[in-house]
Amino acid sequence: MRIVSLACSNTEILVALGAGVQLVGVDSHSDHPRHLLRDLPRVGPDLEIDVERVVALEPDLVLASLTVPGHETVVEGMEAAGVPLLTLAPESLDDVPRSIEAIGSAIGREDRAATLAAQLRAAFQVDPGDTGPDSGAPSILIQWWPKPVIAPGARSWIHDLLAAAGATHPLATESVLSRPLDDEEVRAADPDAIVMAWCGVDPARYRPDVIYRNPAFEELRAVRNGRVHLIPEAWLGRPGPRLLEGLRALREVAESAR
Repeated sequence: MRIVSLACSNTEILVALGAGVQLVGVDSHSDHPRHLLRDLPRVGPDLEIDVERVVALEPDLVLASLTVPGHETVVEGMEAAGVPLLTLAPESLDDVPRSIEAIGSAIGREDRAATLAAQLRAAFQVDPGDTGPDSGAPSILIQWWPKPVIAPGARSWIHDLLAAAGATHPLATESVLSRPLDDEEVRAADPDAIVMAWCGVDPARYRPDVIYRNPAFEELRAVRNGRVHLIPEAWLGRPGPRLLEGLRALREVAESAR
């Protein structure tokens, strides 16, 4: 089977299912594992997928994702081109193993997908006592972007991942995927810790000083206590197997903030 993946998360799921060798093309952002993807044709960045190049690769299956805002137009282009298409739209953490099972079914690897999905479901279990109103769960602000600060909301898988880590977050009661927060909202939230997970930025280029040197944030507990942490966006922003790495990292942050 010839497969083209248009999103990092789908690429990583395929590799985890042992189907990485069936990839004949990937989006410009897919980067893991590098040795497997290094020589594959690139079909463009997430919002600028080259439909003609995808078609030229003669795929038996194209995997798309609606996790990137605006990707709907890419999906419409694929549908118009008539390529065999599977489009995933995970929001909650529960949707992640479902996506794995859907891909496994589409490529004939149901058993392997069932095993991986079960592993994730077990790891993502939440103890209600860990994050209830009297739990003392630390509040962790995830920064998808620094200026303006963009943070995940209650509809994001991050909401559930933080709960699994024994933590909460400033937008835990807002039914949004994410939204910007102004400086006053960040000060009012006063999180116990801040996690930098800047989208599309190499972790080596994350700059904690952007937070520590911001006069608007100097009185935040996270800043005063030196609790600004770096977690690669690849571990948090991609709804696939590497969320397990993100969960482990978030548990360490939550423990340090208690």
